[in-house]
Amino acid sequence: MSTDVTDKSPAAAPPGKSGGSASDGNLLQLVLGGLRRNMRQYGMLIALGLLVVLFQVWTGGDLLLPRNVSNLVLQNSYILILAIGMMLVIIAGHIDLSVGSVTAFTGAFAAVLTVQHGVAWPLAVVLCLAIGAVAGAAQGFLIAYLGIPSFIVTLAGMLIFRGLTEMFLKGQTLGPFPDGLQKMGNGFLPEVGPDTNYHNLTLLLGFVLLAFVVLQEVRDRKRQQEFSLDVAPRNLFLLKLVAIAAAVLAVTMLLASYKGAPIILIVLGLLVVGYGYVMRNAVFGRHIYAIGGNLPAAKLSGVKDKKVTFLVFLNMGVLAALAGMVVAARLNAASPKAGLSFELEAIASSFIGGASMSGGVGTVLGAIIGGLVLGVLNNGMNLLSVGTDWQQVIKGLALLAAVGFDVWNKRKSGS
Repeated sequence: MSTDVTDKSPAAAPPGKSGGSASDGNLLQLVLGGLRRNMRQYGMLIALGLLVVLFQVWTGGDLLLPRNVSNLVLQNSYILILAIGMMLVIIAGHIDLSVGSVTAFTGAFAAVLTVQHGVAWPLAVVLCLAIGAVAGAAQGFLIAYLGIPSFIVTLAGMLIFRGLTEMFLKGQTLGPFPDGLQKMGNGFLPEVGPDTNYHNLTLLLGFVLLAFVVLQEVRDRKRQQEFSLDVAPRNLFLLKLVAIAAAVLAVTMLLASYKGAPIILIVLGLLVVGYGYVMRNAVFGRHIYAIGGNLPAAKLSGVKDKKVTFLVFLNMGVLAALAGMVVAARLNAASPKAGLSFELEAIASSFIGGASMSGGVGTVLGAIIGGLVLGVLNNGMNLLSVGTDWQQVIKGLALLAAVGFDVWNKRKSGS
């Protein structure tokens, strides 16, 4: 027996008109659906905002002092650089435990070149990046083409490069570095223009960044609409733009009221834009997601998984070398103990920022957000004189909560 339900279906509301309670329900459904789909993207961003507010209150306003904001950027710059590379490694379904040791090794190599042998620092930077590329390529070859698990290869790399660091430095700290190299870790953009009580170049770059981000958001929304994808309601989208503008302007004014933007912040910005574009728009980025999400399907689709894996680890080596020079320049010396636990910080930043243990999930911006969460935790707890023992406990709980949320989200979406 059939049932005619034609007459019972409500008429569709015209576009742009209110459809009564049904339309309100659809709008609410759309908003909630968008939030659920973007939970990874916005969840830790909201958590970062809450952390900033809480520590700003608990520290009596010290967290967001202009000097402390600059220190926060400088102190966490090398972890953020490592987190970008680590995010790509994890998306591809691998792990890299050697980055802390490679960081220390390249810092030691830079010290030997510039301090002991008088090599010009620009040439030393190029040679260190090349050494990092060789280190990453060697590990990538063993993983991609010989099939040795990345955990084993990079664990061996962690021991090898730590030992080589000790050999290069002979167990001693070596420094100081040339002024040009020091500015990589401690320098600020030069002041230009009239005296305005603010750093003019930083203000200009902040406004340019704001315009770029807003245009990118608007362009992404239009592209989604062209492909008939669900987008957030207009008012919610405008609210998002206002929040982004407020955050960018706040950070810009804080930095401009001290010494301006640190040089390493510009480097980080270029890395985020470049790697973000590659992961969103380039074929290579899509191939990284493909081999991490479903390797057999990727192979059947013609993805050269071995080549992609090799290049991912080569890239990680280059970024580890860059981080090594930044941390050595900031300390103005190379130390055998440099880079300790950096691999754990980078891995934690990636997972807190939305990476999945199973691979195939994550964003470059997420890695930066995860790194900033850890950075704010470290900085805030230091301002509150929290002991290092409790700091480790709290950061461990934050990592556990992030991974637990990932597992819970998967189970809920699969149910």
